[in-house]
Amino acid sequence: MNMKKRLLVIDDESAIRKFLRISLESHGYSIAEASLGKEGLLQATFFKPDVVILDLSLPDIDGTEVLMRLREWTQSPIIVLTVRDGEEDKVKVLDAGADDYMTKPFSVLELLARLRVAERHALGSKESISLFQNGPLEVDLIGRIVKIGGGEIHLTATEYNILKLLIDHAGKVVTHHQLLKQVWGDYSLLHTQYVRVYVGHLRKKLRSSQDASHLIVTEPGVGYRLRLYP
Repeated sequence: MNMKKRLLVIDDESAIRKFLRISLESHGYSIAEASLGKEGLLQATFFKPDVVILDLSLPDIDGTEVLMRLREWTQSPIIVLTVRDGEEDKVKVLDAGADDYMTKPFSVLELLARLRVAERHALGSKESISLFQNGPLEVDLIGRIVKIGGGEIHLTATEYNILKLLIDHAGKVVTHHQLLKQVWGDYSLLHTQYVRVYVGHLRKKLRSSQDASHLIVTEPGVGYRLRLYP
């Protein structure tokens, strides 16, 4: 018998919490709810959720602070679900450790898909893998060998490091800030053109296979996501 996945909803709108409970319980989730940020933090310690859905506009403390406090002790996927749709808000919460960001109103089918991606990534991060396969892309993470459609392609050290970071967060948005800090270091955080230029080079090499032309998805004003194939 499969154990139900535990999902914590932190949102002050009772209608949203009820809608999520009804929608997600039928898909194998056990739901806990909180209407306040402090209540959500307390619930998280006792309920130990496998995944968290978090609103940003909470009555007591801002959802971003809740996110940062959760990230001090848990690596469970956190999906932000909010009416805020500004690029600055998205970048801020993704840099703070959110796994994904969705705006209201939202599609339940899309939310379920995002949940599956977040859970798959969380499962994969617990396992040490030496070979990453995703559609036409195959990467030997020990030998640093990259293949597209079965054929090997050559990447520079910087291009490979970008691809590796996208693989580490496959299915999630990696912000420009994260890419700059992880690949080039703190000194280059103002040079966002580095990211655009090198991602462009990487995309050209991945396009050697038609099936791989959309592997790297742009999130305008925010960053990039490695598309996961079914």
